[in-house]
Amino acid sequence: MLVNGVWKENWQPVQAKDEEGRFVRQTSPFRNWITPDGAPGLTGVGGFKAEQGRYHLYVAYICPWASRALMARELKGLKDVIGVTVVNPLLTDQGWQFGGYPGAEEDALNGARYMHELYTRANPKISGRATVPVLWDKHTGTIVNNESADILRMLNSAFAGIVNEGPNLYPESLSGEIDSLNEYLYTDLNNGVYQAGFASSQAAYDEAYTKVFAALDAVDSRLADGRIYLFGDQLTETDIRLFVTLVRFDAAYHGLFKCNRNTLRAMPRLHDYMHRILALDGISDTVNLEHIKAGYYSIKALNPSGIVPAGPGEL
Repeated sequence: MLVNGVWKENWQPVQAKDEEGRFVRQTSPFRNWITPDGAPGLTGVGGFKAEQGRYHLYVAYICPWASRALMARELKGLKDVIGVTVVNPLLTDQGWQFGGYPGAEEDALNGARYMHELYTRANPKISGRATVPVLWDKHTGTIVNNESADILRMLNSAFAGIVNEGPNLYPESLSGEIDSLNEYLYTDLNNGVYQAGFASSQAAYDEAYTKVFAALDAVDSRLADGRIYLFGDQLTETDIRLFVTLVRFDAAYHGLFKCNRNTLRAMPRLHDYMHRILALDGISDTVNLEHIKAGYYSIKALNPSGIVPAGPGEL
């Protein structure tokens, strides 16, 4: 991790736990917003106007948070507006690395070897983890935002004056319900699997495990009326936020994170729902099962041997 702009090699994926051994996620330090006219957004400062070719995404296929941004880029028709660089899925002593793995790319834009170099370019004295996704401004040479929830909202609406394609992922008529379900799924499922996997006490693990499967059961029941998506026929950002966890469940969370009451395949409605979203135009391009398995099983704290399981071979 970075300490006052200097990378410390003995970093661990988990930087904070509470007194009961619960995993505590780091907050995102860059919270500026791209807006249609460059005015300040919900947080941060202004000056980031939506423009063709100005912004670039750094992502990892392993990472569910980064995959939110990739999915929005596909669904909103922004592939020709915002570039993408995919990092190496293997977690190294230097954090995220560019190139050196099939499907990973060198940083042709900035020439960085590691993601933390981009963080110190944006803030030479920064402390904390160098995470993905990163939304980079090529004009000012800095990080606009590294919070996936913000980036998902930006990609939904900020570029409508340039490309107005795809579904409205955050319709005003559903905004309150979306916010409520987002919060529940984040706390108990999206982050819950990490709280189970990185728990350092039996009580913390048991608590997280219970929440994870209660959330899966709740979503499964929600789909029992035959609806296509979580809010009926309308695809929303909540579907994206759920999908990125479901698509990693059997490959990583069931085994490595010990969320093993059952696989996702054992829940046919949820499994079918996942595949409906996977079948949307461009979404399969955002999922790389080999990167997911290789990346998660490179976490030394959870898998010291580094052995990557052979299965599952398909979603």
